[in-house]
Amino acid sequence: MLIFSVFTLAALIFAVYLTFHRWSIIEPDKPFVGLTNYRDMIHDERFTESVLNTIYFSGASVPLSMATGLLLALLLNLPLRLRGLFRTAFYLPVVTPFVVSAILWKWLYNGDYGLFNYYLLQAHIIDDPLLWLSDKNLAMPAVVLMSVWAGTGFSMVVYLAGLQAIPQELYEAARIDGAGVWQRLRYVTIPMLRPTTLFLLVMGIISSLQVFTQIFVMTNGGPVNKTTTMVYYMYLWAFKYFDMGYASTLAFALFLMLLVFTALQLRLSRQEPGAWAA
Repeated sequence: MLIFSVFTLAALIFAVYLTFHRWSIIEPDKPFVGLTNYRDMIHDERFTESVLNTIYFSGASVPLSMATGLLLALLLNLPLRLRGLFRTAFYLPVVTPFVVSAILWKWLYNGDYGLFNYYLLQAHIIDDPLLWLSDKNLAMPAVVLMSVWAGTGFSMVVYLAGLQAIPQELYEAARIDGAGVWQRLRYVTIPMLRPTTLFLLVMGIISSLQVFTQIFVMTNGGPVNKTTTMVYYMYLWAFKYFDMGYASTLAFALFLMLLVFTALQLRLSRQEPGAWAA
């Protein structure tokens, strides 16, 4: 309780206090401004854009990571040779530090000597090198692709645990009733993986709404703010513009978003299991 009070509760209360002040870390005067920070946030177009960018990132990366992880889990749950090696290989990106992964993918995306452009040009798919991280239409999809690569292994391992917990008697009964592969997947596997899917959905959205490292390393929020997410925008106000009061206000806006999304997902979890197989 003492550790929680000092490092969590006290910090949270102080953050609330900061939202009512113009709290510059380089100026001695820290005036009380009331609800000005909240009003400025509501009318801040860049903040609105960062929210939309964050939703775009979450809406693309989370389903793709979960779907790819489920596919790999279904394949690696089969009695294949060297499946332990494949499981380890697919999980390696999860334990690789995000900064290392981001630097690696930034090199792959390089417009002059990146491997992606090299192979696409060799295959005559493109005629000119693509500026993956400098094109406003390609930057966010490029970051999403990197994030899916880094997060799929976690979904795979969790889905593998869920698959191995499904009683084999259910599959045997389905086979006796004449259910094929797709029917068993739809009416047995997917409904039985409902708690696993809910867990991955909640954790994935919470994590994706806080995306920062790959944005900071790969794009710095550009081009033209197309990859500026909520956490990166919060970072700018805290450590570039030195206004901790407004940065704390943005942090509470992110907390509210996380609270709403988590509540909606928990409400979804109370639906009847049959709705997941429909």
